[in-house]
Amino acid sequence: MKKIIIIIVSILLLIVIAFTVYWNLPIEMTRKSDIKFGNELIGNIENYEKTYKKLPENNDWKTLEKLGFKKEEDMMMLKPEYKTDNNATYELIYTDGFDGPYLIWNSKEKKWTIDFSKIEN
Repeated sequence: MKKIIIIIVSILLLIVIAFTVYWNLPIEMTRKSDIKFGNELIGNIENYEKTYKKLPENNDWKTLEKLGFKKEEDMMMLKPEYKTDNNATYELIYTDGFDGPYLIWNSKEKKWTIDFSKIEN
């Protein structure tokens, strides 16, 4: 009986340690594929901006799809979300669920963070 309790406690402790380690890993490791895809989109957006001297519009679905955004048919939204403001700033936002914080790229900060959007609709 004592062995069973030690095994159960050890397994629970291992789970807690693994969960803690995972949550403390840098986002570059835990969200690697999202960041890689996002970086491709950032390159496409910057090329578009150099060519047309403006950012793509928020609701220009055709242009955004040509730039590589994936359209989710059932929700009529892009993945990641794309937002712009009047100051030539844009954000790519991976919304996972309803409440943030989210994985975000802000063109002014030029880095991926776990945060809330700084651009208001």
